[in-house]
Amino acid sequence: MSESTSAVSMTSTAPKKGGGRPTLSLPVILLIIAAGLALFSLVRVISGANDLTSVGQVSGALQLAVPIGLAGLGGLWAERAGVVNIGLEGMMIMGTWFGAWAGFQWGPWTGVVMGVVGGALGGLLHAIMTVTFNVNHIVSGVAINILAIGVTRYLSNFTFAEAPGGSSKQSPRIDQITEITIPGLSDALADLQAKHWFFVSDLAGVLGGLVTNLSLLTVVALLLVPATWWILWRTGFGLRLRSCGENPVAAETLGVNVYKYKYIAVIVSGALAGLGGAFLVIVSTGIYQEGQTGGRGYIGLAAMIFGNWMPGGLALGAGLFGFTDSLKLRGGAENVHAMLLLLAILLVLAFAWQLYKKKYWQGAICLAVSGLLFAWYGLTDALPSQFVDAAPYVTTLLVLALSAQRLRPPKADGLPYKKGQGK
Repeated sequence: MSESTSAVSMTSTAPKKGGGRPTLSLPVILLIIAAGLALFSLVRVISGANDLTSVGQVSGALQLAVPIGLAGLGGLWAERAGVVNIGLEGMMIMGTWFGAWAGFQWGPWTGVVMGVVGGALGGLLHAIMTVTFNVNHIVSGVAINILAIGVTRYLSNFTFAEAPGGSSKQSPRIDQITEITIPGLSDALADLQAKHWFFVSDLAGVLGGLVTNLSLLTVVALLLVPATWWILWRTGFGLRLRSCGENPVAAETLGVNVYKYKYIAVIVSGALAGLGGAFLVIVSTGIYQEGQTGGRGYIGLAAMIFGNWMPGGLALGAGLFGFTDSLKLRGGAENVHAMLLLLAILLVLAFAWQLYKKKYWQGAICLAVSGLLFAWYGLTDALPSQFVDAAPYVTTLLVLALSAQRLRPPKADGLPYKKGQGK
């Protein structure tokens, strides 16, 4: 049976859109976004932390979220085909080194391409070990992370150390990629945001961050989110690939070359993680430094899990981490202190929801924690620097803990598979 024919046959065995949950319509999604922005505006007005939704805050959050989102997209491609990719961190590291090595010699866009190639090489190695030789996925991923650190450190001694302005732990300066600012609109939105009006100024700050000093590579990265959704959920190729992560034996009996699709998915996964690494060195910092990924590959994996293995949810998770990380960098203690008030209000809303669902114990816990946060906010003016530094990571853990009950990974994710099982 041909693969094009099998794509139609597998409709009954492929996962339902959204994991079986009802899909939100566009008006409902826009209403949720507007309600969230109104809540942020309320917190900003009460706390006086006017940088919460400023143009600079949104622009910084976007720049911090992109590498995490790209790593998460890489994880999504691999795991939708049934391969757990703990090696995202190592593939990002490969992307940083290859991107910097090519970028300072031949220009930033060449660096981007080579960063993708470097990550794809890591993905190819992971595919060989997990798909062909059936090595445990976690063991293979950890091995790639360790290997990437050692290889890039070794190569840096022969490349960057001998280059003008470089050393064994950092590269020479890399030229920046062109940034976009929409004239007139950017200034108008910045002026409107500076007036600090309820909701209107916050909306202007968000929109202004999207049209001010926006790197072309950021635009490419943002477009990869809907592109991934369309490829994996709206094409026959995507259906066959996802079937390999749900039921590879059934897919094989319908004529799908499971090995081929797993290889494609894991190589694309590495390429996306490598692109995230190239973004770090070319857009975020303009220079390669040893250890600069800072665990973003693992955070991208967490964002993917939070997003329930869906591109939209993944982007939301990456944006959440980028936003809290940007709060730490811009305004520090004052901004993070305002987030205590936001969390307290959210827990009050959660309390009301638990009462509606008649889950009284859960509601009582939400109310008690909310009361503690209100008291903490009211009795302090700022937070300790240690808590401010940990805020992005604490936020990630809390979100994962609260969303754990609704998660649905691909059924065959991480399970061993050998060619011929379906015969």
